Amino acid sequence: MDLGFSAQELAFRDEVRDFVAANLPADIAARVFDHRPLDRSDHMRWADALAARGWLAGHWPVEHGGLGWSAVQSYLFDVETSVAGAPPTVHMGVSMLAPVLMRFGTPEQQARFLPRIRANLDFWCQGYSEPGAGSDLASLRTRARRDGDVYRVDGQKTWTTMAHWADWIFCLVRTGEGARPQEGISFLLIDLRSPGVTVRPIVMADGQHYVNDVFLDDVVVPVANRVGDEGQGWTCAKYLLGHERAAIAGVGASRRELATLRRIAAQERRDGRALAHDPVFAARIAQVAIELQALEWTLLRMLTRRGGAPGPEASLLKVMGAGIQQTISELMLDAAGPAALPWIPEAMHGEDVGLPAWPSYASTLAGRYFAWRKLSIVGGTDEVQRGIVARQAVGL
Repeated sequence: MDLGFSAQELAFRDEVRDFVAANLPADIAARVFDHRPLDRSDHMRWADALAARGWLAGHWPVEHGGLGWSAVQSYLFDVETSVAGAPPTVHMGVSMLAPVLMRFGTPEQQARFLPRIRANLDFWCQGYSEPGAGSDLASLRTRARRDGDVYRVDGQKTWTTMAHWADWIFCLVRTGEGARPQEGISFLLIDLRSPGVTVRPIVMADGQHYVNDVFLDDVVVPVANRVGDEGQGWTCAKYLLGHERAAIAGVGASRRELATLRRIAAQERRDGRALAHDPVFAARIAQVAIELQALEWTLLRMLTRRGGAPGPEASLLKVMGAGIQQTISELMLDAAGPAALPWIPEAMHGEDVGLPAWPSYASTLAGRYFAWRKLSIVGGTDEVQRGIVARQAVGL
């Protein structure tokens, strides 16, 4: 199979590069390259620029207001924006919920929610995991009781990314019981401004706040906000998770971080050595570069064969991509040496720690390392993903 790009695809790649060069704010790109925290306004500024061009939802079908990009165009867009230092698109609405609405939503739901997602007017988050229901998602206990034309929802979601910034949350809730735990689960869209919703921050090991607990206490949700039939939530959830897992592969982000790793390895450390000249360390960099190239080819093969619709192979991409990103972060710490080791929260946030000899490139590496530990469980643990690949892709 020819994995080269066509002339039209290369022209599109160049168009993306030109757009990013002209529209990506320099301060945002600097924070991305330096691994410094982004706030809501940073994400929204970049998303607004994409929405104004029609590129926030360029991968959507034309009938839903997108540009009908091919799978390869979507791939090129993701890679080129990431390599240039653009923040990741807040994808919970545009790349996770939107495909579910297109597949399972009613015409009224599509008309109500999709245009607002496409225009970057609503910020969405995902309500799946619960205390005691993470990898075993089917054991969730958040319950929605039917009361006429509304549901009354009680329960707790946890590790909810960016819920403190979000306007809406799409949730899996239990609306009944069945012979199997996956039965009786429904998919609800909940306005986070509703009475009874409480968002409580969770501060992570890198000192940042980007995940939360979300408590739902007798929250009233119209039945019209249920996507799919009652009890069909597990089907919606599996469809959505395929899109999330493919996104975690992070080829573009890994390309950007690999280039950063090489720059760090070329710097002389306090002992006067640069690890880029050490044959063992150079071999470790070469190994992760080879793995990244293999991931990229695997992703392109999947896109070519499936036309962009993620299947069980998405679990393979997730495991491979997460491992590569974690390895790169480990090598960054090794390359920076002692300058990356001290546990100084201010340094992890890129602040001045009063040490003149402190290498600027090392100040946030510990934070990045800790942040990327979570990739082994985001979107489902690596162990669960390997089981999916074995059963559904390999047929064991």
